[in-house]
Amino acid sequence: MWTKQAGIAAVLIAGLGVGALAAVLNAKPEVSADSRPDSSKFAIDSSNTPGFPKIKGGDFDLVDHNGNRRNSVSPDGKFQLLFFGYSNCKAICSLALPNLAEAVDLLEGMNAAVTPILITVDPKRDTVETLNKSVADIHPNLVGLTGSEENLDEAYKAFNLEKKFLFEHVDEGAVYSHGSFIYLLGPDGSFKTLFAPVISPVRIAEISAGYIAEEIVQN
Repeated sequence: MWTKQAGIAAVLIAGLGVGALAAVLNAKPEVSADSRPDSSKFAIDSSNTPGFPKIKGGDFDLVDHNGNRRNSVSPDGKFQLLFFGYSNCKAICSLALPNLAEAVDLLEGMNAAVTPILITVDPKRDTVETLNKSVADIHPNLVGLTGSEENLDEAYKAFNLEKKFLFEHVDEGAVYSHGSFIYLLGPDGSFKTLFAPVISPVRIAEISAGYIAEEIVQN
């Protein structure tokens, strides 16, 4: 499936030219910020994620780093790259988040801007106030999301995310194990595919651009 998406992007580049492709990718679909995604749309063909568990995806009801409520629908009609972690993480986050940030910059250079999102697994420390200070250090467009344990649990379940408290570090505080995948969501919040942290930012950008181009052509 990933080869198909990258192939669509290549065909568009060859057939339309870079300038025309940029125009297509910049033609963002209109999505109401007040709309709620239909969960029936979230069932996917397992070929989207070969070798990985089938993921349904789903809506969430959280609060961003500016104190605004946010669900899975993109308020500006963009595709979204989602990661679950926490701002104080020195383990897998230190690999996945820079990869995510670089992929976002690469996509912006391809006229296929996406919104990067971090959903915390450490809401006690990742409050609205602390996220507001930390997310810009990862990427200036990163949206940090937190919320109640109940609402966060719903988001974790939707993406088969497991988190576990490991130990209390003498300097860094609580240390958690958690998922390491980056998820690509459509503008309506629907799950498209996922990326392991070992996948390069270039490949993340190429595959994501294929999905973006395909959706725009279909609409």
